[in-house]
Amino acid sequence: MVSGTHNAVEDPRNKDIKIFINGELFPRAEAKISVFDSGYLVGDGIWEAFRVHKGKMLFVDQHLDRMWQSAKVIGLQLPFSKEDLLQMVQKTLDANNMSDHIHARVMVTRGFKKTPSQDPRLTISGPNVVIIAEHKIASEETKNKGISLFTSTIRRGSPDYLDPRLNCHSKLHEVQALIQALEAGADEALMLDVHGFVATCNATNFFMVKGDEVWTSTGQYCMNGITRGNVIKVCKENNITCKEKNFSLFDVYGADECFVTGTFGGLTPVIKIDGRTIGDGNPGTKTDKLSTLYKSLIDTEINAK
Repeated sequence: MVSGTHNAVEDPRNKDIKIFINGELFPRAEAKISVFDSGYLVGDGIWEAFRVHKGKMLFVDQHLDRMWQSAKVIGLQLPFSKEDLLQMVQKTLDANNMSDHIHARVMVTRGFKKTPSQDPRLTISGPNVVIIAEHKIASEETKNKGISLFTSTIRRGSPDYLDPRLNCHSKLHEVQALIQALEAGADEALMLDVHGFVATCNATNFFMVKGDEVWTSTGQYCMNGITRGNVIKVCKENNITCKEKNFSLFDVYGADECFVTGTFGGLTPVIKIDGRTIGDGNPGTKTDKLSTLYKSLIDTEINAK
């Protein structure tokens, strides 16, 4: 069984979901897009993922702002508004009778190409929009036992050639990092920045606890995580010192606790890194406290008008 932050409880309903493609809904087995799609050909596209609980998409403004920023960065003109996109997501949710514990992934590519090429001038259509919404509950077993990380030799990129904050379809370097971690017997990969400081993981953001302080990277070389930002916010609102700073594996190996954050899994404890046990090898009390505070933030979001 797959172990890691995206480990979900099996749900048979996902076999029959309908998938949104450019305004139409298709059964899962029939949901297809052309091999001339720019995302397939050259990874030219952006994506966003929403969590839906009790009928409400969480932290919508933050997710939409990130998506529109990503589109602007790659020079992709979106021919619809944020409100239009939310209606597309809602249409997908309604078609699948979905309202709770849902993970909705929105993918937008530059469009169909006239011929296989990276040249955007050879795009002959508007952007393609695909929305996949699934019934997904994060595995409690994973949260209870924690995960292990392995430090990959694949570094997070420099902002001057592919900014790590960009939520784009080009994820091959992260896949390579994960493969290294899996081959080393770990669940996921820890990634350093170009200076050797701890940056992020292949699919989540990394935090460590030292004494009464919570540390995370400066944010310059890590994914622009919505959950990461919310954990930092929760710390500030509850008088928990959270430092965004440079730190190395020297600090990580001696940490009292470590955890990672992501839209799907929330906070997931890390109990081992590069074969070294973190703390006493069990999910820590600070991680547990922050998980509780984050869940309270989600409840507040759900109940907000």
